[in-house]
Amino acid sequence: MATNATAAYGIYSDAVALTEIIHNLNQAGFDNEDICMMLSPAHPVARAVRDANLFNNEGESDSATTSLIGWLSKIGAVLIPKVGFFIRSQAFFHALMASRGAPALCGNSRTLVGLGFSPEDAERFEDQLGDLGVLIYVSCSESAKTIWAREVLRHTGAREASTLKESIAVVAATA
Repeated sequence: MATNATAAYGIYSDAVALTEIIHNLNQAGFDNEDICMMLSPAHPVARAVRDANLFNNEGESDSATTSLIGWLSKIGAVLIPKVGFFIRSQAFFHALMASRGAPALCGNSRTLVGLGFSPEDAERFEDQLGDLGVLIYVSCSESAKTIWAREVLRHTGAREASTLKESIAVVAATA
């Protein structure tokens, strides 16, 4: 995936409803396996995962936490820096583990470079996600679908939405 420019991405604030974004992407024809999310460690979902206590003293499951983790595990990849990751998609697994001697360390700028972002954009997004927020990345089989994914991300409230092809063109123009 590192050389794949057929993807779209959106950056969101932490107050975004992740289930609605994924639902809209699914309705637009994108499968869960095509979607990767990177959450800020301060995001409420990241906190819930970090603080997960799946079993209380009586051995009963915390159904809300279990349900959340079950939902996250259906996404192609979910990365939470300094917390953990879920990777369901083989394509994301290879992209996130490739060109490194170690795993992607749960979502740093090298992870984003592995997905095809320029080093400059990867650092910028890593800085933004350090505070709050979510990056949603949609891998597309066809170049034309990236425009559709970008529009769905914009429609769902992304404060920045683009395609990797557009992002690469901006970096090349400024170089």
